[in-house]
Amino acid sequence: MFSGLQFSSLIRAGFGVCLELSTFLRSCVRSGSALRAENLFLRKQLAFYQERQIRPRRLTDAARISLVLWSRFCDWRSALVIVKPETLIGWHRRLFKMFWKIKSRPGRPKLPRNIRQLIARMVQENPTWGQGRVADELALKLGILVSPRTVGAYWPNQPDSRGPSSQRWNSFVRNHTRSLLACDFLVVVTAGFRQLYVFVLMEIGTRRIVHCNVTSHPTSAWTLQQFREGLPSNHGHRFLIHDRDSIFSTELDQQLQSFRLTVLRTPVPAPQANAYCERLIGTMRREFLDFVIPLGERHLRSLLKQWVAHYNQSRPHSSLGPGIPEPANLMPVPSSGRHTLPEGSRVMARPVLGGLHHEYRLEKAAA
Repeated sequence: MFSGLQFSSLIRAGFGVCLELSTFLRSCVRSGSALRAENLFLRKQLAFYQERQIRPRRLTDAARISLVLWSRFCDWRSALVIVKPETLIGWHRRLFKMFWKIKSRPGRPKLPRNIRQLIARMVQENPTWGQGRVADELALKLGILVSPRTVGAYWPNQPDSRGPSSQRWNSFVRNHTRSLLACDFLVVVTAGFRQLYVFVLMEIGTRRIVHCNVTSHPTSAWTLQQFREGLPSNHGHRFLIHDRDSIFSTELDQQLQSFRLTVLRTPVPAPQANAYCERLIGTMRREFLDFVIPLGERHLRSLLKQWVAHYNQSRPHSSLGPGIPEPANLMPVPSSGRHTLPEGSRVMARPVLGGLHHEYRLEKAAA
């Protein structure tokens, strides 16, 4: 309501008024003749300054408040000397405004904190929405009646916003998951400290690994051959996301146009723009590569073949509901009880990668 400088000035003015009030109370017990003599004595001094035309100094806030206060108890028009009557009246009006500003809180009360946070969340999650759309969403879906102007009062500042007609990168990826591919390389060190490069091509919509291969010398020609082996001629994909590694050369991107693919190169440096493939590589390391030491290129290729089959056909993915990209068998019908197995069936386990993982399935029990 007040700045620090205004508040400190107000405190000093109040302190000065209190001192003058104590002086006034002491003068109340004095005799009338002494007060009249003192009044004439002070007037004589003021008359001397008026005769010499000495201009008074600028009054402080405490002095202004005191003059306004004591003017309520006397005929101030005949006693006013150092300022004009209009000036004193102006001080009184300013003091009256300050009094009511302190006493009352202007404006409407703020919305509850959780509603303000909900408005900010809606704005951040829906960059194309305006104030009216957010207000309608709150009213029709959640029963919170606020006007668009009220929504605008709590609109979060977004300096990086590119306008209502644009969309965020993750929104674009979500809208095109069924037609999006992503690829990347990761490095694996063998038992002989030799570096091998693993190429991974995944389908974002189903989280399926489309193709995976190993090489010790990755080149643009070798990478292009992986797309020929991994993508059939009748594939329905339209976009391919990859980073700006030198392996993905301009010539490679031009060759990929013959696959009916539009290449989307990630910004520099922004690995989160290829987050799905980066997450896949992280899963591959945490669930597989961190627990094995490949002896060579052929050994690593054999291990990758087993893990990719497990990843595509048996490993549950929470982002799919949970679900499996390529379920090998039909999913069993849930039993009538939540915590019971279907009647006449038993659980069978199959080890993967030497027992690093296991795949479980139901089989009918022998009669």
